[in-house]
Amino acid sequence: MILTLLRHGEAGWAASDRQRALTARGNDDIGFACTRFHAACGARELAMPDLILHSPWLRTTQTAGIVASAFSHARVRAEQALQPGGREPAVDALVNAVSQPGSDCPDHLLLVSHQPLVSRLVDRYLGQAGQVPPLSPGGLATLELEAAAPACARLLFWALPPEYEAGI
Repeated sequence: MILTLLRHGEAGWAASDRQRALTARGNDDIGFACTRFHAACGARELAMPDLILHSPWLRTTQTAGIVASAFSHARVRAEQALQPGGREPAVDALVNAVSQPGSDCPDHLLLVSHQPLVSRLVDRYLGQAGQVPPLSPGGLATLELEAAAPACARLLFWALPPEYEAGI
């Protein structure tokens, strides 16, 4: 399965951290990221995302909505395991559950979450830290995943705003 980990776009301030909305720059970065991401998947003949799971917080919900608009066939669903404070084993269980044969298994799963969880997951699945820089807002890493477990993935590409060129 292909797995993309995406950090939400840049968010502004709000009275509650849960309610922080994307800034104009955050919206623009995610929109541009979708264009570059689509091209990177196409150039590598990878399936486009067909399932997008995201934290239920506002900025990740908005980010997932922008991505879903760019990949119109993708299903979208909020998941508690992806909210701030989420732990890697809970995300592993979620990814393994949705990737079971007969469970409408996606060819390309995209997770939208927060730091530090997104970067910890990249390092965990690759089996070593530092292959991908810490994901800044709007940053992404795409992996070929055997199972959601330590050292069970291969890095396909990564990209960070504003250029989205570094690892693509």
